[in-house]
Amino acid sequence: MPIHVLPQFEADLEQYEEDRKAYQALSAPKTLVVRFGAMKLVGEFPTNGDIKPGCGTKLIVRTFRGVELGEMLTTTCQNAGCGKSVSRKELLEFIKNSGGKDYPFYTNGRVLRVATMEDMDRQEALEQSRHPMKLDTRRRVERLGLSMHIVDAEPILGGERLTIYYTAEERTDFRELIRELGIEHGTRIEMRQVGARDEARVVADYEKCGQYCCCKNFLKVLKPVSMRSAKVQKATLDPLKISGRCGRLMCCLRYEDQTYTELKKRLPNRKTRVGTPDGDGLVISTQILTQLVLVQLDKDDSQVAVPIEDISPPDSAVAVKPEPVTAARREKRRPRDPVRDRKPQPSAKRERETPIADAGLADSPTRKRRRRRRRHTSGDDAHPLHDRTAREGDPDKQRDQSATGPTSADATPSRDGGSQIEGGSKSGKRRRRRRRRRAPRDGGPNRDAPDPS
Repeated sequence: MPIHVLPQFEADLEQYEEDRKAYQALSAPKTLVVRFGAMKLVGEFPTNGDIKPGCGTKLIVRTFRGVELGEMLTTTCQNAGCGKSVSRKELLEFIKNSGGKDYPFYTNGRVLRVATMEDMDRQEALEQSRHPMKLDTRRRVERLGLSMHIVDAEPILGGERLTIYYTAEERTDFRELIRELGIEHGTRIEMRQVGARDEARVVADYEKCGQYCCCKNFLKVLKPVSMRSAKVQKATLDPLKISGRCGRLMCCLRYEDQTYTELKKRLPNRKTRVGTPDGDGLVISTQILTQLVLVQLDKDDSQVAVPIEDISPPDSAVAVKPEPVTAARREKRRPRDPVRDRKPQPSAKRERETPIADAGLADSPTRKRRRRRRRHTSGDDAHPLHDRTAREGDPDKQRDQSATGPTSADATPSRDGGSQIEGGSKSGKRRRRRRRRRAPRDGGPNRDAPDPS
């Protein structure tokens, strides 16, 4: 039976020959952009100029960490090895827009060769040994009593370095751990502390949206996400719905925030009057992504969802003048607070002054008080020149004498065996000091003044 070649096979062969000839005509690239490491670091490394790899080719590169396996992303020279090559200017512009100085971009390295099958098998064996290394490191940490959590262990193809990723809330002395691991693996041990987002970048795989985690796939700079973005983009603030694998707010809230902000500016505010094809109404709510406005119509109080393109200014919109705020309306609008609205009560000082003011002494002039010097005398030491009470007639002294009798008859023995006149005693001073303290200072009646009667 004769074999007939299908026309499709002939067309595919012709296309293959054209691509092969075009590939041979291309010049070899001088620099390659490579992604390497568990943290998906990016570097631009020079090459020897003999290889012409395409996007996704596995390469053996020498980086600042050692010899390891990398993946080619693109080239930085036009029309060189890959149809998706970019210029260096475009690469630097991309890095600037993706984080600037925080973008993990390195240039100290070199592309050695294209990876072979033996290199791929050895790298696969190293990937399989990462989990036992992590468990062994965790057991050593528990035995040493260190306050740290081991996230992952990453060996490289050349064996120059073993990187241990860990999280810790406080400073930890892990010198003994490094010594034990160095003896066990016979290589240099690097302890690298990471945060919650970097931990998800190393160990996470898929998110709840069904896609690969953004931090592990393409997002290189992990910046904090504000709660304002979550309030604008999400209808609920349930932590299970707005948090990612790391337990923080999802990264997609940050790079979608600008889109949500622009879409929200197109929507009318709530409680505003708008015009619709069915008539004028009041805006009840809005939806940002679908660009729909829920309007309550004036004619029958029904609610309709109207696209933003059909929203127009209201035809019968009349500005409602606000009613004057009266006392009754204010009380109706604001509930009465017994603590806030209570009347001020008169103080105890005013209550004490009220009987004196009613007695007609409120208008009596006040005289400047001066401290009276009392000389403590007893018996024959009393002298008329030093006894101001005897010369001027102190009304306080007169009242004390009227209540207790003559001063000479009220001499009481002191603690040291002598006698002390009550007018110069401590109790008498305290009594006069209290009277002066109770006297008003704002022009009120003076209790020390003599009785006008």
